Amino acid sequence: MTAPVPLTPQDAVQARADLARRALPLLDLTDLSDTCTAAAVAGLCEKARGSGVAAVCVWPDFVAGSVRTLRGSDVRVATVINFPEGGEVVELAVADTLATLADGADEIDLVLPYRALMRGDAETARAMVLAVRDACAGRLLKVILETGELEEPTLIERASHLSLEAGADFIKTSTGKTPVSATLPAAEIMLEAIRAHADRPAGLKVSGGLRRVEDAGAYLALADRIMGPDWASPETFRIGASALHADLVRALEAAP
Repeated sequence: MTAPVPLTPQDAVQARADLARRALPLLDLTDLSDTCTAAAVAGLCEKARGSGVAAVCVWPDFVAGSVRTLRGSDVRVATVINFPEGGEVVELAVADTLATLADGADEIDLVLPYRALMRGDAETARAMVLAVRDACAGRLLKVILETGELEEPTLIERASHLSLEAGADFIKTSTGKTPVSATLPAAEIMLEAIRAHADRPAGLKVSGGLRRVEDAGAYLALADRIMGPDWASPETFRIGASALHADLVRALEAAP
């Protein structure tokens, strides 16, 4: 086998910029910090408006302000429900969903009641996804599996299939609030589940711990291998991150 020809420094810079150009439109620019403020979210929205990202993802209290700031742009507003605990009160999750949709949210990122699934109670988890799916009334629903807590491949696979069968438009790796967030092995299991449900197209969102262009590139390469090189788009693949944005911009600015 012929050894690959090493990239020249200039080619490496260009390759990094090409990857950043591909990843940037897939970004859900996110601030779910415990100290988040309205001013910080306004700044996040202005950054999103000027960057061509897919969406911002903010706490429910900041949805209405984000919608106002982003009016006239193509950037969507996502928010989180049942976050980050993954509780089991379906009525509360539905009420919170309806309130954020009334404020103008375009997308709902719902934490699956993953602890219920871990103790063998799949019906509680399924019931919440079904109920929030109905409440979304056509708006995009991403279901957060919290794969770092599920940990076991069989549980991640079960959570993926359950969520897709219950109507998730996306399955998402993590809240970013646990010691283990997105991992390539978990994403691979989730992509295989998405491929198995080809009769109902769905997407993948990876979230937590992605900070460099190369991190995004590893997940995109995985998606290319499993789903095909033309699959990943804002309609099928998202990256939930804030720290990553700065490295994507640096890579683009460094291109010749």
